[in-house]
Amino acid sequence: MKPIFHLSLLALFAAPAVVSAQPPSPPAAGSAEPAQPVAPSQQPVTKEEPSMPPQEKAPESGFFFGGVGRAVAAMDGEGDAPRDADIVLRGSRLDESTFVQLDLERQDHWQSTGATTRVAVRLVVDAPTLHYNNARPWNINMSLRNAFVEERDLGLKGLSVWIGSRLYRGDNSELLDFWPLDWLNTLGGGVRYDLPSKRTYFAVHAGVNRPLTPYYQQAVERPPALNQPGTANVNVLDRQRLISSFKASHTVPVGEKGGVKGVLYGELHTTPAGRRETAEAGVFEDLPRDGGYVIGAQVSPFTGVDNGHLHLFLRYAGDLAAYGEFGSPSQPAPDGTASGAHELMVTLSGNYETGPLGLMASGYVRSFRNASDSFDFSDLDEGIFVVRPHVYLRDWGGIAVEGSYQAQRRGRVPPPADPAAPGASPGASHHDASVVRFGLVPFLNVAGKGDFKRPQFRFIWLVSRRDDGAKALYPRDDVFSQRTWEHFIGLNVEWNIKASPAF
Repeated sequence: MKPIFHLSLLALFAAPAVVSAQPPSPPAAGSAEPAQPVAPSQQPVTKEEPSMPPQEKAPESGFFFGGVGRAVAAMDGEGDAPRDADIVLRGSRLDESTFVQLDLERQDHWQSTGATTRVAVRLVVDAPTLHYNNARPWNINMSLRNAFVEERDLGLKGLSVWIGSRLYRGDNSELLDFWPLDWLNTLGGGVRYDLPSKRTYFAVHAGVNRPLTPYYQQAVERPPALNQPGTANVNVLDRQRLISSFKASHTVPVGEKGGVKGVLYGELHTTPAGRRETAEAGVFEDLPRDGGYVIGAQVSPFTGVDNGHLHLFLRYAGDLAAYGEFGSPSQPAPDGTASGAHELMVTLSGNYETGPLGLMASGYVRSFRNASDSFDFSDLDEGIFVVRPHVYLRDWGGIAVEGSYQAQRRGRVPPPADPAAPGASPGASHHDASVVRFGLVPFLNVAGKGDFKRPQFRFIWLVSRRDDGAKALYPRDDVFSQRTWEHFIGLNVEWNIKASPAF
């Protein structure tokens, strides 16, 4: 980074510094704590388990530093660079890659108004690192994941408002490393109100994005104005997607520490009409207004002891929203919209610990259909189930094993253009594939017993078996198209340090 960037960060957070040195703890139930998401292998290691409302305490002012990260040094069975061997959208996280997430936060409690503000900035650096590929330091793969300001209790106790760029999310599926119900990247703002009981809250948000695809943007060359020489770029298509979300959460206490949390959730997606130049210069096509929606629900019983919980998520996305927040309908309906596309996902995730023993499990089934009328290769049904039991041999370490099964069925496989070409696959009405995986993970927990305590040091040996259908998913000459068995052997360390203690 250039020196001016360092100076700007110092100016932003200039104030008496407070560095949080407490062990990491999971956010409160239903929190929409921002975090990193884009690709599955880049997702952070956080736990957002439901819990009973925390006790009131005076907000703390100061500068806070935190972050999440993973460092991985590994190889495959041949000693070559390792790869993620999953064939489903969200697979086992044991063979994920290195990433570092830095959270810089400034929190202030204002005595004159009784409000508390938080300025949050999150920088993420993804693999590869300099020590792996010798790339120049300024070529690192960095992104700005959060840059927002949030205030709480201004004018009304329990009311919070935020504006900025934020990863907005709820509870996650730990073993599969994703947020099955609400997981949005947005540039916008939101409002949340917590009832005095601290067991119920309502949240709304709206934000925009514009992915760099021809569905949203097209720049063409035109002669400059007033007969000037050269050419100028003109955005003949420059539309955004507006995403709004709505969430209601309520927790029913059970016993002294346990309870059941219920969530209702929805999204609305809209994008305006536009026009785009075709391959023939000067000839345009009209792009109609498009939109979509998401409806979902969550039920989460929890014990309040040793992170015991069970999440059940149900999510249905229709039309444009079925392609995800950044997706584009590559195979639209006859009217040019995403009308008719849909995705249904049911996810289950849980954790149970007792004494030296523990069990984590997670899985989902997913069905996706694009907007085109035909049943084609991008239409698919898939699912995975992962289970990871562990035993602590000492308070600071033990052994975990992980087993998983994943499968998918895709739509029609088109016949090859040249049936005599090497590696050509015959056409078929559908294509089935599956992978079975088993992992052995000795680990050390510096902070003591607990599935979600970090930092955690691991040795990982993961073996995968592909069937012929899974091997056929890869291009000719890709080693994954040739190997039935795949090995991942490596060292892994994960850490998670929460930044702001009051939000």
